[in-house]
Formats: sequence, structure tokens, C-alpha cells
Amino acid sequence: MKILIISDTHGHIDDRIKYFSSKVDEIWHAGDIGKPEVAESLKEINILKAVYGNIDGQKIRSYFDEYLFFVRDSISVLLIHIAGKFPNYNKKTNALIKKFKPNILVCGHSHILKIINDKKNNLLYINPGAAGLHGFHKKRTIIKLEIKNQKIDNLEVIELKKLDKKLS
Repeated sequence: MKILIISDTHGHIDDRIKYFSSKVDEIWHAGDIGKPEVAESLKEINILKAVYGNIDGQKIRSYFDEYLFFVRDSISVLLIHIAGKFPNYNKKTNALIKKFKPNILVCGHSHILKIINDKKNNLLYINPGAAGLHGFHKKRTIIKLEIKNQKIDNLEVIELKKLDKKLS
């Protein structure tokens, strides 16, 4: 199973995001979607697992929850927008980690790309950075990975630049 992990689109979806979304089995969006049209566009392309973020209005909050816990090929995933700064997660995230014991924690909010093994909680921490145009980030990033044979494989950071001609 191929997964695309994105966050902090802030209402922006471009052809690069759509292109990579079409090359996977599921899209996981870690919040700050920004506009319902972004989620609708992603759903038209692929299966979307998403949570709302702090900038998301009532319409997006009515479609998505604050956090999601789910399992893919025996790999458990906790998806939340604001987890706190690694390794000092906020109270809510700590409680969810204790409750669900996820193999992967996916979050957004900081606009800072970070992938790190959290040995204390026995999980992989993934923040894909920001895919949108708004924020202090200098590079727009997303993450692609595979889950196969109950393992995480082929993890790749993708920097979103202008659309390559070969993608059009």
C-alpha cells in the first residue's frame, strides 16, 4: 500500500499535489486543509484520511475529526494536527499515544518537515512539513511511503517545486 502524507495545504492544491495523490493508494492529510474544495479535490483522486487543523472552519470540522486512529497492514496510525513539539507532545497527544500505542504518529501544524524514531514511545514521528503556500516555510514538502509486509518501506520526502513538464 502506497501512502501520500500531506499537511498544511491552507486552501492550496496544485497539479504536483494532484499528480502525487494519483500515484498512491491513500492520502493522509494532517490538518489545516483550509478550504473544503481541497478535501473534495483530493477525494476525487483517491481515498482520503484527514483531520482538521486550527485554521479550519466549521464546514471542514463537520467533515473531519480532530484525530484519527486506524490500522493499515498491521501498522497502527495516529493522525492529529497539533501534537506538540517532539519529543514533548501535548497532553492530548500523550494520552492518545498511551491509549492507542500507534506505530506511526502523523502530525502537522509546525510547517517543519521532521521524521524521527521516537524510541520512548516506540513509534515513527512524521511531520510532512507544509504543502501550501501560506506560512513561514521556505520549501513545500510532502511524504510518500509504502506499507508492505507489516513494515514501513520506501519512505521518500518530495519537495514540491513548479510543475515539471513531464507531469503535464
